[in-house]
Formats: sequence, structure tokens, C-alpha cells
Amino acid sequence: MQYEMSNDREAVRMSRDHDLPDTPGRRTVLKGAALAAGALAVTPGPAQAAPAPATGPKPHPGRRPETTPYVNPLVRQRADPHITRHTDGLYYFTATVPEYDRIVLRRARTLNGLSTAAESVIWRAHPTGPMAAHIWAPELHRIGGKWYIYFASAPAEDVWAIRIWVLENANPDPFKGTWVERGRIKTAWETFSLDATTFQHRGTRYLVWAQHEPGMDNNTALWISEMANPWTLTGPQVRLSTPEYDWECVGYKVNEGPYVLKRNGRVFLTYSASATDWHYCVGLLTADAHADLLDARSWTKSPVPVFTSDDTTGQYGPGHNCFTVAEDGRTDVLVYHARQYKEITGDPLHDPNRHTRIQKLGWKPDGTPDFGVPVADTAKEGL
Repeated sequence: MQYEMSNDREAVRMSRDHDLPDTPGRRTVLKGAALAAGALAVTPGPAQAAPAPATGPKPHPGRRPETTPYVNPLVRQRADPHITRHTDGLYYFTATVPEYDRIVLRRARTLNGLSTAAESVIWRAHPTGPMAAHIWAPELHRIGGKWYIYFASAPAEDVWAIRIWVLENANPDPFKGTWVERGRIKTAWETFSLDATTFQHRGTRYLVWAQHEPGMDNNTALWISEMANPWTLTGPQVRLSTPEYDWECVGYKVNEGPYVLKRNGRVFLTYSASATDWHYCVGLLTADAHADLLDARSWTKSPVPVFTSDDTTGQYGPGHNCFTVAEDGRTDVLVYHARQYKEITGDPLHDPNRHTRIQKLGWKPDGTPDFGVPVADTAKEGL
């Protein structure tokens, strides 16, 4: 079903849950340029996982990097990563593959274990029709005793008509059972939409996603809505953020890849901005945990990015992040993708080397997250 946007509900605002059994990915797409690409075929790239620990944060010049116990890159050639720690104590991982043609899962007892864990294909793109191209940014969520995967895809006949789709599996083990196609999430407009994430807050389930709004001079903005069930929106759809700062508009005017972390009486919403080259970076929205999350005025937007490329550590285009927790059940962990080089030949979307990375998330004295900088590699190529 479709809903009309109310004029008084279009500003900066969003939210999403971060609990142990939950935790993703992204891609930027053009509005004009994407459509002009027409039936552009998806270009594949090899895929392989690999380990590596890391060195860490330096949000301001002069701060020495710290070492962390994690392997980085954690998983090679896996973009838009989503890691969730389930109540069984296992970490479940999914991400975008370079071929954009399937959804994969792996699991492990530890975060580092994901780097070498066996990977299973749990769903493949259709050969024709909807759900056939640009299979992007899957997220795995446990809702009401069932598993759900939210992802973006497009028809084989119109590969830039990207929309949000949902899979459901009633088996307690997401590697078993049947993944049922629950269909497309219907939003207010038939426009480019992707990067859906869901969370529950104070008894209400929300969906947050990226979409182009007709008549707006951007590629995608961030939206939020309540959900009637895991694949149906209900009530108003509220714009939380649109690209407005210079750092959000390099190459393309993009806000995408939202993810929520609830801590210290606040709801933090991260998102990614600009083109998917080294300009790609992470922004932040913040709301009080007791505020009306469907009121855009509840949200404050950081005027500067909170996580960016770093020449010192040699990591570029960090983004499409999510959060999970360390094995101790307390330490917050930042999950994201980045490349190990700045210059890219051709379209960044055809470059397969966005690797999944993880590092400890710090906290400032005022209770806000301290992202630091993307840590340096700790694993050698090919390991």
C-alpha cells in the first residue's frame, strides 16, 4: 500500500535497534546517472574471505593509534556487511558479494572466526523479472521467532529500478528450512529505494531506508516508518535526513545505509554519504531515547562526518556500517567496509575490493560514540 508524505513530517529523523541478536551494508546509486545507465549489466568480481587484527582510533591529529585484537580485513570482497550476535552466542554474517547475484551467510563463535567460516548461499537472484539484478546490502534480523533478510534488488529488464524486498525463514537455524519470498516493501513512491534496516524501540518496530523523493535534488534521503509486520509499513513515512553538507554531496548526493545503536539514553543513527569511492564516509543523527522518533525535530544531525578515509592507516571509503558486540557482551564493535587504496579505475561499483572490517567503538565523556579512524590492516594479502 502507498502513503502520502505529510509536509509537516519531513526533516531529520530516524532510529534503529542494536541488540545482541541483531546487527549492515550499502551502495550508492544515481538518480539521473543510474537511470541513464539503463540495462547496464552487473559486473562481477572475485570473492574470498581473509583475516587480520588492527590498529585504531585517531579522530583528531596527534592521537596515537591503538591496537585491537581483530583481524582486518575480516572478510575480503564483502561490502555492506551485517553482523548480528544471536541468543545462541553465535555471530551471523551477511554482505553484498561483488557479483551482486546472491545472498550469503556464514557464522562463527567469535568475530575473528567469521574470516575463515564456511559460507553458504541461501538465496540466488531470479534469472528474469523482479529480484534478478543488483542484489545489495542484505541484513539478517530475528523477529517474532522467525528470521528475516532485508535486501535491495532490481528487475533483469530494468536494473536500476531498485526496490526493497524481504525473505522469511521459520526454521530456528537460518542455514536450514525454506527462505520464503515475502515480497516487496511498498513505500510512498515508485522510486529508487534500498538499504532497509529495522529495529524495535519502546514496543514499536520501525523501518529505516534510503529513497529518492520525487522533485528533490538528491539521489537518496533517509526515511522512517512504523511497521504493521516485518514486510509492511504503516502510518506516515518521515524524512530524517537529506544530503545538504558538502561532504554528503561528492559525486552523488547520497544519504544511505542507515543503522541504529541505542546507548546512554539516546538513539544514534549512522548513515553513509557521497559516492562509493574514497569520499564515502559516515554521518550521524542523534535523538533522545524518549523522544518521538517519527518527529524529525527529535533528531540532531552532525555537521561533520564521524568516520572518514585515513591516509595514515591506508583505508579509504569507510561506510555502510553496522554495530555488534564483542564476545564479552559489553564492548561495542563497529562493522564497516573500506578499500585499501584511493584511486579506482572505472566505476567504483565495479571494483570488488571493499572488504569487511571491524574495530572497537569508543565512547566520549559526553556519552556519544567515538569512531576514531579506520584501523590499519593486520592480515597479509592472500591469508
